[in-house]
Amino acid sequence: MTTDSSSTNRAPAAGISTFKGRERALRADRLGTGGLLLSVLAATAPLMVVAGVMPTTFAVMGIVGQPLLFVVLGAVLVLFSLGYAEMSRHVHNAGAFYAYISRGLGGTAGAGAALVALVAYNSLQVGIYGIFGFEVSGLFATYADLEVAWWIPALAAALAVGVLGWLKIDVNAKVLGVLLVIEVLLVVVFDIAAVADPGPEGLSLHAFNPDTLTGAGVGTALCFCIAAFLGFEQAPVYAEETSRPHVLVPRVMFLAVTGVAVFFAISSWALTVATGPAAIVPTSQEQSAGLLFFLTEDRLGSAFTDVLHVLFVTGMFAAMLSFHNVVARYAFAMGREGLLPAAFGRTTGSSGAPGTGSLLQTGIAVALVLAFALTDDKPAGDPTAPVLRLFTWGGNIGALGVIVLMAIASLSVVVFFVRRGAAGTQAWRLATSAVAGTALLVIAGYTVKDFDVLVGAGPDSALRWILPGVIGLALVVGLVQGAILRARAPETHARIGLGNEAFQLDKEARHTP
Repeated sequence: MTTDSSSTNRAPAAGISTFKGRERALRADRLGTGGLLLSVLAATAPLMVVAGVMPTTFAVMGIVGQPLLFVVLGAVLVLFSLGYAEMSRHVHNAGAFYAYISRGLGGTAGAGAALVALVAYNSLQVGIYGIFGFEVSGLFATYADLEVAWWIPALAAALAVGVLGWLKIDVNAKVLGVLLVIEVLLVVVFDIAAVADPGPEGLSLHAFNPDTLTGAGVGTALCFCIAAFLGFEQAPVYAEETSRPHVLVPRVMFLAVTGVAVFFAISSWALTVATGPAAIVPTSQEQSAGLLFFLTEDRLGSAFTDVLHVLFVTGMFAAMLSFHNVVARYAFAMGREGLLPAAFGRTTGSSGAPGTGSLLQTGIAVALVLAFALTDDKPAGDPTAPVLRLFTWGGNIGALGVIVLMAIASLSVVVFFVRRGAAGTQAWRLATSAVAGTALLVIAGYTVKDFDVLVGAGPDSALRWILPGVIGLALVVGLVQGAILRARAPETHARIGLGNEAFQLDKEARHTP
């Protein structure tokens, strides 16, 4: 990936602005620390991770030391955040990842990152509709004795998320906050119950023993676990909508990544305590995604477990809304800077929300849900059924894309501060960014290598290359678009990553005699 010599301190020429009026800027002062933190953490879907990701990782990879993996990944992502958060003090753009990459590696690299981000976050968001529809369909069958096709609640959720996406972001934050707090409280109740009533091995700390991470499955287990962190990196996306982005964004990032690491490490440890470390793998293989509900039924009763089932669904809805908001803002930033049609770069009415970007994401979600529904000719419980393929394919494509973006962003942080002559003052941050970027590249390599395991395909399946190839294709297409813009529309190319700053610079240029 080449860098552009104009990647820093790029300013647009006077008289070429396409940014006219407040509709080209997201409304500031919408989010404080609490609202931003809740918007970001909702994407981590804590109950979905504890009930879905953790049992799957125990069952498929057979590694007892999952709690230790969360600690290790938390440390890597804190190292990543040190440079990423410092970059957020200099760049306030709803295009976050690609804006940062543009400032460090140039507009062409930024265009490639923009399309990867758009594809990755869309994949994550749409993938959740599969498991959401599956779970809601199951709730109807269990509690109402009513058979409902999975795609019906999935489409209903897509429309509801689309409506909320048009509202003020602080309204969204309140919805996300209520759902998130309830989720976390229920998981904490389980953690306490597990510690109070441990399995046959007592309060064993064996899951934190480094010896539990030996074996060929550790790399793939890292891929499973890092997906649980996705969301914390979204804080800079909302920078334009906060009152003090240079303070709030770094604060929220560190609160999010450390909070997620501690919360998931303790919760995965509680699962091993409840069954006993020696039994966690076979029990997970037997119970699969029902592990948490199986354990709460015994300790906390059927009423608590029923509530947990319902909150499992609402937690997924919160994650879908969170990712929807991110996609809409990436589309807004890309439209504002000429990487998408200009219509995407305008806000909507009094809400100040990126309405056209919201419509785009809703349209993509509805189209993909319908596509998978039309090919649904197998029972919902079949792992090859479209409803579950939508979840596994979308989730892993999206996770790979975000891991790649974080790795490239780490390199961009280093280049950005070196070019600004700040290598000395920022030396320790550049070192942590380099270490984190290297670790993320290793995880990305494992993700591609073991994609067949992640999506449940056979080792000879073409899907092991086709699905990760979606991210590769997005990167190539984006780079080509950036190169074309650089050759044919240098003014537009110069704006990539500048965001609302380009509008402000144009205003100054027009008023300069």
